[in-house]
Amino acid sequence: QVQLVESGGGSVQPGGSQRLSCAASGSIFNVYLMGWYRQAPGKQRELVARVFNDGRIEYADSVKGRFTISRDNAKNTVYLQMNSLKPEDTGVYLCNVKSRDGRLDSWGQGTQVTVSS
Repeated sequence: QVQLVESGGGSVQPGGSQRLSCAASGSIFNVYLMGWYRQAPGKQRELVARVFNDGRIEYADSVKGRFTISRDNAKNTVYLQMNSLKPEDTGVYLCNVKSRDGRLDSWGQGTQVTVSS
């Protein structure tokens, strides 16, 4: 299994920035992709961004141009830089790692991001 420890998050005003980090440990040799999801109250969990081992990156349309995902393989850490934050970005952000065959699917504990004036 893979253990994930997230950091970052908190409260920020609209237009502000935040950076989330997620450090992975354990059976990381199986990791094929690392990503971030978010869940707002009363809404389904949604993909925010993810990065694959081959460097391919995917973003949700709602965050394109504002969020940047990056991965430091030496530190087994994935980052999410969030700029121009909007109130609708509010939610619990969860780190996720998966293996190519789907047998590995680990989640972090989540970190709250609140965008409000």
